Amino acid sequence: MPVTTRQIGPCFAAEVEGVNMTKPLSEEEVDAIHAGMNEHAVLVFHDQDIDDEQQLAFTQSLGDIEHAIGTSLRAPDEYRLPTSFADVSNLDKHNNVYARDDRRRLFAIGNRLWHSDSSFKVIPAKYSLLHARSIPSKGGNTEFADMRAAYDALDADTRAEIEGLICEHSQIFSRQQLGFTDFTDEERERFKPVRQRLVRTHPATGRKSLYLASHAGGILGWPVPEARAFLRDLVEHATQRQFVYAHKWTVGDLVMWDNRRTMHRARPFPAHEPRDMRRTTLMGDGPTVAQV
Repeated sequence: MPVTTRQIGPCFAAEVEGVNMTKPLSEEEVDAIHAGMNEHAVLVFHDQDIDDEQQLAFTQSLGDIEHAIGTSLRAPDEYRLPTSFADVSNLDKHNNVYARDDRRRLFAIGNRLWHSDSSFKVIPAKYSLLHARSIPSKGGNTEFADMRAAYDALDADTRAEIEGLICEHSQIFSRQQLGFTDFTDEERERFKPVRQRLVRTHPATGRKSLYLASHAGGILGWPVPEARAFLRDLVEHATQRQFVYAHKWTVGDLVMWDNRRTMHRARPFPAHEPRDMRRTTLMGDGPTVAQV
């Protein structure tokens, strides 16, 4: 069965048919998935009854894995999953739901802010692949924003102003927006700011997009208050309804998105209910500040 896509978002995002992740991908299927990502930036695969090994194999058929090491407040002896997965659940290593005041849960609430995965790393992520193993009774949707369309909608003066700007990204910035400041000295060192371009050009399509995230807390050469106000305005512009697709999860869904050209955020759900979501991630091409 050939791989087909059908657009479901306002200007991006598509459902995919013809892919069975329990089996190895053919070269033609790999090419079709990359082509779909180039066009739609977000792909939705329904009814994928897969385990960790199959999700990892599917991901590795598309590129090199980014390991999730030191990106959350889980200590190494608290990991529930291997580092080939980012554990974005609300579960501890014994599969118990975190207490409401657990600092690991409070840190993870930052995922409800608009962000791009691993923009706080020198080499940020390429694709993220999130698989739903269990979902809450209500809420817990994921929203995606198309940063290509948002860039295209900017006026010419703003596009000229942002070209070449370099931002500083850190998870400390994003969590401070929610009042979370409970970091150890080791965590503050681990989450120290990295530099990212504000405008990125896609290597395959040549299309420009904004590169924004709640992790962005400064612009090089700008006073901090001015930079943060400017970035907030850009985020508000980029997350208008005409640029956003909201995904309502069902068990077995796998959603893949291109972090270079989208932002996303999780939505609230009942704190006492489990939400088991497992993310594999592809490494980016290199530091954005080195890209033309």
